[in-house]
Amino acid sequence: MSAPQREERGAQEGRLTVRPGARGALLAGGDIVPLGYLPSSNETFLVELRAGEERGWAVYKPELGERPLHDFPPGLFRRERAAYLLSEHLGWGIVPETIIREDGPFGSGSLQSFVVADPREHYFTLVDEDPASHGQLRRMAVFDLVANNTDRKAGHVLRGAGGRIWGIDHGLCFHAQGKLRTVIWDFAGERIDDDLVDAVADLLDEVPAELAALLADDEVRALRGRARYVLAARTLPVDESGMAFPWPLI
Repeated sequence: MSAPQREERGAQEGRLTVRPGARGALLAGGDIVPLGYLPSSNETFLVELRAGEERGWAVYKPELGERPLHDFPPGLFRRERAAYLLSEHLGWGIVPETIIREDGPFGSGSLQSFVVADPREHYFTLVDEDPASHGQLRRMAVFDLVANNTDRKAGHVLRGAGGRIWGIDHGLCFHAQGKLRTVIWDFAGERIDDDLVDAVADLLDEVPAELAALLADDEVRALRGRARYVLAARTLPVDESGMAFPWPLI
């Protein structure tokens, strides 16, 4: 049993008020207590948030722990927040609640609500073994296209409570150049549902100000351009190169 699961059991027994994933006021104002590292190419921490008797878990990604990249500027944590804002604007709820905290133990970074999920499950198991999940996975494929996700590994797809599928790790999104790299190619060439197209079409009129403020001007223009592509093509793209995959795949 994981530490969050043990604490959740304790909460059920009345010892604490605990939510596995910190949200709202707890995410924004709770004291941040590091619990340990999470596997990642950058420094990523599982943290507990504490406010009085309330507890919750979050994933903390400080800017100080980012590995320098030649094609993305420092501040990848801002793109984590931007991905959450895009998901919320579209009404899809794909990205767990994500905020920016300036007062983290290692400085400014993103805090994202922790998703309790079975570590044995990921994109490949879901797409192969659970056809009922395909609608959510198709929607995630559209989200990654619009966000220009450069790093959709299978392990970045989690199934949480109630069968809800979440996408995590969005620090490598929103580049102005086309850089889509994803494992979600099983639906390539399929028609995008009209309701998804309609949601994306709203970006043609205006990108929300808070989202735009986290990106460079050319990245905002490119985001609108990708929305325009979805509206015109109405199908998921096909990887003609056979190389548009992240590495490692999981």
